[in-house]
Amino acid sequence: MSWGIELWDQYDTIASHTQKGIDFCERFTHFLKDRCAIELKYASELKKLVKNYQPKKKEEEEYQQYSWAVKFWEVLKELHDLAGQHEVIAENTQGQVIKDVQILIGEMKQQRRKDLQDGAKVQDTLKDSLAKLDKSRKNYEKAFKMAEKATDDYRKADADINLSRAEVEKTRNQMMIKNNQCDESKNEYAAQLQQTNQHQRDHYTQQMPAVFQQMQSMEENRINKIKSMVRQVADIERSVIPIINTCIDGMVKASDGISAEEDSKAVIDKFKSGFPIPEDIPFEDLSNASVIDTSNANGTPKNSLDSRKGTVSDKKRNKKDKKGGGGLFGIFSSSKIIGLLGEESKEDFSDLPPNQQRKALNKKIEEFKKEIARETAEREGMLKMKDVYVNNPALGDPNALEKKIEENALKIDSLQAEMRKFQGYLANMDGKPSPAGQRRSSLSDDSISQSSTNMEMSQTSIPGQPQIVPNEPEVYTEDWPEPPSDEEFEEERAVELRKKEDKKAIDDEDGDHVGEFDHPEGDFDEEGYPVIGTCRALYPYEAGNEGSVAMGEGEEMFVLEQDQGDGWTRVRKHDNSEGFVPTSYIQCHFYDQDEV
Repeated sequence: MSWGIELWDQYDTIASHTQKGIDFCERFTHFLKDRCAIELKYASELKKLVKNYQPKKKEEEEYQQYSWAVKFWEVLKELHDLAGQHEVIAENTQGQVIKDVQILIGEMKQQRRKDLQDGAKVQDTLKDSLAKLDKSRKNYEKAFKMAEKATDDYRKADADINLSRAEVEKTRNQMMIKNNQCDESKNEYAAQLQQTNQHQRDHYTQQMPAVFQQMQSMEENRINKIKSMVRQVADIERSVIPIINTCIDGMVKASDGISAEEDSKAVIDKFKSGFPIPEDIPFEDLSNASVIDTSNANGTPKNSLDSRKGTVSDKKRNKKDKKGGGGLFGIFSSSKIIGLLGEESKEDFSDLPPNQQRKALNKKIEEFKKEIARETAEREGMLKMKDVYVNNPALGDPNALEKKIEENALKIDSLQAEMRKFQGYLANMDGKPSPAGQRRSSLSDDSISQSSTNMEMSQTSIPGQPQIVPNEPEVYTEDWPEPPSDEEFEEERAVELRKKEDKKAIDDEDGDHVGEFDHPEGDFDEEGYPVIGTCRALYPYEAGNEGSVAMGEGEEMFVLEQDQGDGWTRVRKHDNSEGFVPTSYIQCHFYDQDEV
């Protein structure tokens, strides 16, 4: 169907209809803008809701072990992601659909203006032709009337016998002129009529249909674009539905993760004090001079007051317990349980209930292990970088790393000492024997394999010296024995030295002395320790503890006993003095490597 054929006489109507189409596009733009504003406001309100119900830091620390709280926080995260999808809808609608509609409106206005101008020109051409036709017709009518009048005047003059021949001839000439003028006007009128008819046919069959066709194409293009944009809006919303469904699935999964049984266990783990239940209060017979004491022998407080004194240390905490109803004997005081590592806690956490003290110590030990592992990895990186610099001095100066490596070694030693201290606290609390007895034992398969692994990873070549391997500080694992505290370490040193002196005295009496430099693998020192390798000092060390020996940088010594995981190696110097030096300060080469 063509507007040019079916609506040939509806030019003004078509012009008005196309204007209404443009008005609709503008209204559609306003609709999309309002829709985006609603989506953005909804997303903003959802995010504001999530923010208002996000746990504070104190609440997060207090409730993080409960599944109902953790899963609710996960629901908040999913809701935040869901709000983000509504923002995506608004952003995509603004960036794609609204922009396209605005472009379409601009193109339609420009095209309609051009089509109307073309239509106006065609209309003006037809009007001019009709005006010329009307003018020629009027000229023809006027000439025809004048010719008729001139003919009548000639007939009258020719019939009048009173007029002279000259006057009659004059009238006849006037008639001929008027008739000629009438004929000319008639011919002009006929020609103009033919021309006007041609213009009119072209107007209604070619020119105006072409204009109508352009306007029809513009309108159909507008309708198709609106159709595409409505679908695009739906597709934008459909594209986020999978993500929204994922968020909803996450909420469902979070709800499935809530466990009443696990939360009950968490409450026990958090608030359990570890104190035994108090026994019956003894009867006090006032008639006797003394009061029978029937308190139990397992250390249970005699009464609730003693138990309370064992768990709460000051008046300030007593007031808090009274305000918050601190539970049985104040054991479940929130200020005590939540502030496990607060400023008021003692270093060994002895002011906490036993169960909470054990948890705090284990947490502290884990922190030290992680820190030691991080520092060890950093040290390995620096040693590798130093080896690269030694092999290729153009890349950097290896001496520039010496200070950093030394500082790293000191830091590792400090961390290991701190960890041993807290492990001692934990061992004393559990009533276990000190781990000092496990510290120095014969070489086990595990320690040898670990030393071999370290030697393979960090073996370097030094000009003029045998290949040596730096023993890196070990990171403690659950399978290794816990190192002793500093006091236990020094006590063990003294015991070992006394044992060596006694053995040396027995050997002197027997006259059985082993050569010191007979064979590297089978050598024994004067006190019965086999020489298992050599070492070289990387840094100077001043002996600050009993049982340790000083050494200078670059000094070579014999290795008598490998590091057993406590960061110390037993060595013997060339002046026959022996003792322990920090493993991180030396590079070792073991004879068993030569066999391999």
